[in-house]
Amino acid sequence: MFDWMAWTTPVAVFFSCIALMLAVMTVWEIKSPTVLRKGFLPIATTRGDRLFMGLLAAGYINLAFIGLAGKFAEWFGLQQEPSIWVSFVFSMVMVALIMRSG
Repeated sequence: MFDWMAWTTPVAVFFSCIALMLAVMTVWEIKSPTVLRKGFLPIATTRGDRLFMGLLAAGYINLAFIGLAGKFAEWFGLQQEPSIWVSFVFSMVMVALIMRSG
């Protein structure tokens, strides 16, 4: 069923985190409806808006990292490409930053 995608551990953890975030946000929204607020983003947003923008940013960060991993190894003189866990951690920090202060 899932043969169409290369399910490595980092990929599975990334998608599991997204599913967990969506489930938690659903329960949170039912328990405590959100209100618009303005943070560092140029528009007033709800929690759901910030989660959506954070997930888009996380996806783009991971795609950019995959595309540039070979260049990172070349630029920084690494023996092998850096681990995808680096981009995973960075993207989850970005999601947390957008959710908290966005």
